[in-house]
Amino acid sequence: MHEIMAIWSEWLKPSAGLPTVQWSILLAVAAAAGHLIQRYTGLPKVVGYSVIGALAGLAGFSGAAWPLQGISLFLLELGVAVVLFEAGGRIALRWFRHNPMVLLQSLLEAALTFVFVYYLLGWAGVRPAVAEALALIAMASSPAVLSRVVMDTRAAGPVTERAMVLATLSTLYALTLVAARAGMMHRPEADAGLSDTFYPVLVVLGLSIVVGAALALALRVALRVMSPTSENTSILLITLIAAGTALAAHFGGSAPLAALLGGMLLKQLNPRPWAWPRQLGTASSLLVMLMFVLVSVVAAKADWNPAVAGLVALLVVARGVAKVLGVGLANWGSGLSWRQALWTGSAMSPMSSVALLLVSQFMASSANLGPRIASIALPAILLMEVLGSVVCTLAIYRAGESSKPWAVEGAGGPVQPGELRG
Repeated sequence: MHEIMAIWSEWLKPSAGLPTVQWSILLAVAAAAGHLIQRYTGLPKVVGYSVIGALAGLAGFSGAAWPLQGISLFLLELGVAVVLFEAGGRIALRWFRHNPMVLLQSLLEAALTFVFVYYLLGWAGVRPAVAEALALIAMASSPAVLSRVVMDTRAAGPVTERAMVLATLSTLYALTLVAARAGMMHRPEADAGLSDTFYPVLVVLGLSIVVGAALALALRVALRVMSPTSENTSILLITLIAAGTALAAHFGGSAPLAALLGGMLLKQLNPRPWAWPRQLGTASSLLVMLMFVLVSVVAAKADWNPAVAGLVALLVVARGVAKVLGVGLANWGSGLSWRQALWTGSAMSPMSSVALLLVSQFMASSANLGPRIASIALPAILLMEVLGSVVCTLAIYRAGESSKPWAVEGAGGPVQPGELRG
């Protein structure tokens, strides 16, 4: 790949720069691969995006340097912020008053994920600071992958809605705790008291709430004079999220967390159903696809070796068991059957852009521990972006919430999970 790029650079000098050409071609190939994989296997398009990005990363694609910085980091943050704003807009806080077991499910699955991953990695010989960081990263599910799977399968129902809510809440916890923990990694653990532990959490959460509230209020004012179905309202939404993304990180908050909280606050101020996802259209889809490809390109560049593979397997298994167990233990009185609770926990398995953003924060905060964290987290992210989306798809079909048959073209018509033809 490096030799090809060197040859190109000798005679190809585009006005926008060679990286623009590289990314344009890569995204075009990823779009075609996503379409073909969904058409011929019935799997979601994100699998195709991830596979193409991973192949490009393994081939030495030079368009995404690690650790992320500059425009690539901003694009990742913006893509995550747009997805989380929409995800936050699905959560009505009054729902938790009527069904508090949902909140208990969220807290329990996140806590069990942290405990299982932390102690299993510690048992495997990982130093405590690295195990703690990986356990915090593992808490976050991927609303981006889940929303794309839901879109591709045209799913709707209690399992789909519950999985989206729980994935969004787990992301909220992880963003808050990682932003605070990353800011303290340069300090000796012996010097950290109880107040020193909670103060960074309050700072990150407080600044993010301020930015999120400003975003929600600005959009609420706009909705008084603009229609939610107008494309101009959608443009206003994206530009305000972009501005909030740039400002939140600058002031010491978390840009994705601010967008998530902004969506939740706007839902309380404007409880009517939103039409924005339809209006965002191609621009939002391109941004989300770029995010998936960027994640897989970067994750594929990790140092793959047998020792790391064992730790990655431990992390993935511990995380999967904890999420299913956490949702199941708090399922009594939550409105789901036990079978639905199993599929809900399984649908929360994907990891993607949020996890990569969390790893990037640790890389920026500690030159010593950051690379060790990334060496385990990056392969796990790549694995669970692909495998997690497949598991999520199977869970939705098993729950019976997809209105679209599992169609495999050329295999004799629609196929249901468990009846795949050989």
